[in-house]
Order: sequence, then structure tokens, then C-alpha cells
Amino acid sequence: MYKIHKFIFYFWFLFIIGISSIILIFYAASKGYLGTLPSTKDIENPAMKVGSKVYDSNGILLGKFFSENRTLVTYQQLPKDLVNALISKEDIRFKYHSGIDAKSFLRAILSLGKKGGGSTISQQLAKLLFTGPSAKNKLQRIHQKLLEWVMAIELEKRYTKEEIITMYYNKFDFLYNAKGIETAAHTYFNKKVSELNLGECATLVGMLENPSLYNPKNYPSRARKQRNLVLYQMKKYNFLNVYKYKKELSKPIKINFKIQKKDFELLTYYGEFLKKEIQEALDEHKEKTGQKLDLYSSGLKIYTSIDARMQDYAEKAVKRHLSQLQISFNRFQKKNKNAPFLNISQEKTKRILISAMHRTILYQDLKQKGLTEKKIIEEFKKPQLIKLFTWNGPKKILISPWDFIRYQKSIIQAGMLSIETSTGFIKAWVGGIDFNHFQYDHVAQTQRQVGSVFKPILYAAAINELHYNPCTKISNEKFHLGKWSPRNSNGKYGGFLTLKDGLAFSVNTISARLISQLTPGPVINLAKDMGIESIIPKHPSIALGSADLTLYEMTGAFNTFTNYGIYVKPSILVKIEDENGNLIKEHVDISQKQVFSEEVGYIMLKLMQGVVKYGTAKRLQSYNLIGDIAGKTGTTNENSDGWFIGMIPNLTTGVWVGWEDRFSHFENIKLGQGANMALPIWAYYMKSLYKDINLIYHNRLLFHKPKNYQSYWDHCNEIHKEENIINDKKKEENSLNIDFDINLNSESNKDYDK
Repeated sequence: MYKIHKFIFYFWFLFIIGISSIILIFYAASKGYLGTLPSTKDIENPAMKVGSKVYDSNGILLGKFFSENRTLVTYQQLPKDLVNALISKEDIRFKYHSGIDAKSFLRAILSLGKKGGGSTISQQLAKLLFTGPSAKNKLQRIHQKLLEWVMAIELEKRYTKEEIITMYYNKFDFLYNAKGIETAAHTYFNKKVSELNLGECATLVGMLENPSLYNPKNYPSRARKQRNLVLYQMKKYNFLNVYKYKKELSKPIKINFKIQKKDFELLTYYGEFLKKEIQEALDEHKEKTGQKLDLYSSGLKIYTSIDARMQDYAEKAVKRHLSQLQISFNRFQKKNKNAPFLNISQEKTKRILISAMHRTILYQDLKQKGLTEKKIIEEFKKPQLIKLFTWNGPKKILISPWDFIRYQKSIIQAGMLSIETSTGFIKAWVGGIDFNHFQYDHVAQTQRQVGSVFKPILYAAAINELHYNPCTKISNEKFHLGKWSPRNSNGKYGGFLTLKDGLAFSVNTISARLISQLTPGPVINLAKDMGIESIIPKHPSIALGSADLTLYEMTGAFNTFTNYGIYVKPSILVKIEDENGNLIKEHVDISQKQVFSEEVGYIMLKLMQGVVKYGTAKRLQSYNLIGDIAGKTGTTNENSDGWFIGMIPNLTTGVWVGWEDRFSHFENIKLGQGANMALPIWAYYMKSLYKDINLIYHNRLLFHKPKNYQSYWDHCNEIHKEENIINDKKKEENSLNIDFDINLNSESNKDYDK
């Protein structure tokens, strides 16, 4: 009897001590004595990283910025089978407990975890949100468990059962960049979560125990057994009848696997530029409100000015022309022993290739392994199976990384930017020929010699500062300024030319005389006012385009002409909304600036219409493009860069064509001039825009003539011809014949003469 009383005493004593210890541990954990707990704010707003969606100007989804590829769903979007499968497999008493299931908890303790860990759905969610992966150390894992218990209770206090299930499904990582149930449904079955059938629901729930071990892509047999276990649990708890259970068991697992990252991530040339604009807006929002939003995890909606149709037309125009131009270049290169480089020594070639080699990942890996420079070069000259870019799609061939670098430098590159005139909104941005193979952006990153495409800025300065007009005559005699003696490409000199003809035929002596009268200072100042931020050297050669500038800068500057003297900074971002649709930022352009008068702007448009009608861009007429079109070509030293910037009344579009390296180029100006390299891309693009009746670009649009414009300026060529006839008669009398005709079919801009 004594022993029985003693046993009862110790039993209750230990029981009370045990219960008291558990209560004490829970209390200590809840107060944060056993480790830092999430704040109330964190519990009420748990971290659920959702990428930001990016839309075009018509609401078409362009892609997402994300650190975790997740799309949130609501409870109503979850199929009933998905909810029932989760409760059957993980927590059958989920609806009745308050975060901790005492029965499962005791079972786990008594079996030492052999019959399951006793974790409720709420505890599993707490683990996903707050404690992270299970610790390997047993004591640390016990500590984690305590925190999960406390957090599970806190979650149950604040959320409904439906909200907990929804958060759990939205948070879980199903691997292969499938964060959350919606992305998992797309990844494994190419469906929306709401479209999943019973077997697919059971398969995904089966993955919850261990997504690596029960992954249907890698281990279909294992995944099927796990799916069947989930189906059995559903039958056991009456969520499934026997007939349906047996029918489902016999079915194989059919997946339609598709990794989502490439489909949704915004991998494009304008991505970095857009991110910069977004971050500036978010920083401004934080300053005003104190609210910190993250591009990659706050579920923002980003609306851009890009028009997906125009973007498609632009990319197709680039491919259409360059694929043909590449054939001409490759044909010429067959005779070039140092292809694709021209006019440089073998030593210089080697330096270019080694410099490119140093920028590769392969070089960094070999360097890290301790290989010497000599050994690395030897490795680079060993053939490997490498995927090459071709104009007909990627192709895998056996080639050495060394020859691969040389091959890459033979591929013609391009940049193209299209800007809406009045707003400065960017409608199309082609930074290169294929983002998968060439990530370097040729719109905002590449600084290249601009050639004669810079001349309109010089002419605008002359008209603005010296009050010249289209009929002002400038001497075409040979010009010398110290050691600088610019030449005309056709070798013709003598007489006088109007500003109109000087720009139309891109005559270097005219530009040289203008810069000598102006000095570089006012020209540089005007260029800066027109949005050019790159350094422009204070040298008269800038008149012929010696400066290295970006296509983004030049197209933005030309848009000042189309916008009648008002500069507006080119931008992509239209507005940002948060995940609830609240406006975070709306584009308000405060950078608009009147750089020169409306009259000067119109004069320049008329001068550049001359370029298209009878000057260096005359070739444009062969594409049957009618209406008001102004533009300017540009060609640089040794034909390394070809430019064309064209304008219609509501759109300014710039095109640059060249190679990765300046020493790759055409040998002759016929193929290498801007009119041949860049202009056709602009023509193909505009033809596509004109044909699309859903767009607002057509040949009926006209440039607006200001009141102060003198109509006789349009006819100064005719006046000039009459004067020439009189002068010619006088010259004949004096037996002096000076030929200064300009070849209409040549690109008269053998620019910056080094």
C-alpha cells in the first residue's frame, strides 16, 4: 500500500513538474527569453516575397522582376481536393486546434518522432515564415520547435484557418524556381492551380514532406507512391470514396514540366535602365512616406511606355536587315587573313582577343584554379562543344573558346531606340541582336563615335547663335585650322554652299567653317542642353562627330528637333502601383526644357528633310515611304559605325550599327556608310508602323510650321541655281572652271580625320 501511495505521489509530482516546465518553457519562449521572436508587425505582415510585374503601354505582361518566382493565390482559387489532401496528409485536426495538436504532440514524444513529428500546418507555416530549414544539431532543433509552437499560436490568433492554408501554399518552395502553389502548378503541370485535378493535387501535396525526394520530374516512381499515400489518407478520412480512390491509384503521374524563370523574368536590354528609374521612384516614395518597397519582393505593378507591337516590329527590322548585311560582311571576310579585323597588326589582334578572354567566366574559373596565363591560353585553344549565335538560330559546334571570341567579334551588332515626341516615352528599345548571346546594351551603354549624325547639333548652334538661315552660304574651299585639315569624301572643293545643301550632303568643309566661327564651347553647351551627358572634347573635330556618345543620348537630342526646341528626357516608366493597386508613382516630367525656339527647331527639321529628299539619306525613297520625314546619316572612321536617326512628326527613332570592336568593319564606304548599315532598319520599322492601323504613326502627319518661318527659305536652292548660272557665265568668260558639284549618291562625311 505504501508503495502505491509513493508511486501516485511521484507520478503527480513529476506530472505537475512536467506541465509546469512546459508552461514555463512556453512562457519563456513567448517572451523571447529563448531566442529573438518576430515582431508583431512581422507576424501580421509575414514575408511573402512576390515579384513585381512589368506591363507594356497596352497592359500586356512583359515579364517580372523577382528574387522568388511566386504568384499569390486566394483561398477561393485553391481546388477543394488540394485543401482536403493537405488536411488529410498533414493535420487532420487542423480545424479544431489552436496551433498545436496535443494528441499528435504526445504521440511524437512517446514514439520519439518515429510516428511523425506532430507538426501542425500552423507550425509548418511558422517554420517556413520564421525559423527556416531544420537545424542538424538536436538541441538547436528543439529550440526551433519551441519557437515554431509559439509562432503557430500567434498565427492562429491573427489569421483564419483559410488564411493559414493559403499562406502555407503561397510560401512553400516546390523547387525549380517554383515558389508557391500557383508557380508549382505551372511548372509541373503547365496549368493554373484552379485547374489541377485530384491526382495532380495529391502529387503536389506529396511533395510537401520532401520536395527533393518526392519530385515527380526526377523520381516518378517515388512520387507516385507518395501520391497514393496522400490518396489513401483522403479515403481514410472520408474525403474520397473507395471507387474514386481505386480509380485514381491506377493512373500514372503525367507531368508537363516547364521551368518558369525564362518565361516570366524580364530578361531584356532595357531591364537595367528600367530598374534604375523604378529604384529612383521607390527611393522618392520612401522619403515621402517612410514606406520601404522592394522591386523584387513587394508585388508591385510596373507600367511602362514600351509598346509590345512596336518592340516586335523593331526587333524584326533589325534581324531582317542585319542577317543580309552579315552575308555581305562574311563574303568579304573570306579574303581577310586576319578576319574579322582590318588594318591592324597580329600583335594588336592578340591584345584584343586576350582582353576579351579576360572578361569571360571560363578565364575566371581557370585563374581561380591557379593556372598560369600561358596555360589558360592553351586551354582556350582546345576545341569544345559551344553554342553559337547564328541568324538562323543557335547552333552547337566544336570550336575553341579562342576562335569563339573571334567569331563573336565578326557578328554585326545594332542598337535601336524609338521615342514618342511630345512625352519622351520610349516605345521600343533594341539593345542588341539577341539577349541570350549578347547581353551588352548598345542603346544606353555603348559609347561610339557619332560621325556626321552630330552635325545637326552644330547647325542648330549656328542658326541659334549666329542667326544663320537655310539659305546662308558658306565657303566650300579647303579648310585648315592649325594641323586640322578636314576633307570631303568626294574630294570636291570650291565655291559656296547653302546650309541646306551643306547638311544634306554632309559636307565637312562647311561644318569645319561653322565650328571655327562658333568655337566648340556653344556647340558643347547646346549638346548638353539637349540631354547629352557624355564628355565632348573641346576640339573643333567635334563638328564632324569625333565624340563618343550613346544612341540613347543622340536619339533624345534629336527628339528636341521633333519637339520644336523642347528637350524632354527619354523615359520608360509610366507609373507604379503597389500590390493593392495604390498609386506609388506616376510619371510627371519635370525635365522638359526649352533649348531653342520653335522656329529653330522647324528650320532644322526642314534641313533634315533635305537630307532625306536629295542628300545622304536619299536611299530612303527606294522604300516607298512618303510623308514628312526628316533624318541624318552618320559614318565614322574606316566605316566602323553606321548611324541613322529619322523623325516623323510624332516619333523619333535612332539606329546604330557596328561591331563589338571598332577594328571589325567594311573595307569600303559603299557598304560601310550609315545609309547602307543603319538606314534600312529604320525604313523596315517605319513601314511596319505605317501598316498597323492600330498605331498612330502614318504618312498623313505633318511637321507644324511656326508663324515666323520665312517661306522663301524653302526655295533657296532654286535661287542658288540661278546665281550659279550667272557665276558660271562669268567663269567661262574668265576661262576658270571650278567643279564643286557634290556626288548625290555618296555619303559626304569622311568624318573625324585622325
